[in-house]
Amino acid sequence: MKNLPKEKRDRLIALGIGTLVIVVGLYYGLITMQQKALLSTAKAKADLMGKLGEGQRLLGSSVAIQKGLESATAKRKAIEATLPSGDMFSWIISTVNAFKEKYDVDIPQFSREVPSVIGISANFPYKAATFILRGTAHFHELGRFISDFENAFPYMRIQNIEIEPNPANSDVTPADSEKLQFKIEVVTPVNIPN
Repeated sequence: MKNLPKEKRDRLIALGIGTLVIVVGLYYGLITMQQKALLSTAKAKADLMGKLGEGQRLLGSSVAIQKGLESATAKRKAIEATLPSGDMFSWIISTVNAFKEKYDVDIPQFSREVPSVIGISANFPYKAATFILRGTAHFHELGRFISDFENAFPYMRIQNIEIEPNPANSDVTPADSEKLQFKIEVVTPVNIPN
């Protein structure tokens, strides 16, 4: 380089600097942009592969979901079979009389059903019926009856319990004088076929 004239040497240095500027410009202008595009494409691919894996997992579990649906439908139908439909008055009498055999509870009066609404949600598919039962029992026996009744029939509810002393009457035996008169409301969902 020492043997070159100053003019050629300056051109050669300018050419080297120009080449270096062009190479650096190309690197930052094209290669860096391409690397960023490749990184974003790789990230998008990883996201899509994750979604694909989740979709394949859900698709693979569709058989289990179908079996769960069939099981829940069978359970719902079994529960609906225990709900009253048709002649509800005779249903409540037979249900309560069969249940009260183990208890010293006398229930001679059953009211007809009063249709009502179950206020769980706006589109709840079941209606309800309320029955009023009147009878006599000792306090502890009535409490046991109510507790066991609600445990035996989890879809029914006993509400508005009214208890009064048994009125003094000439027909009442001394053992019956300790009994209480009660009035309870039994609310049950009703199976109305679609």
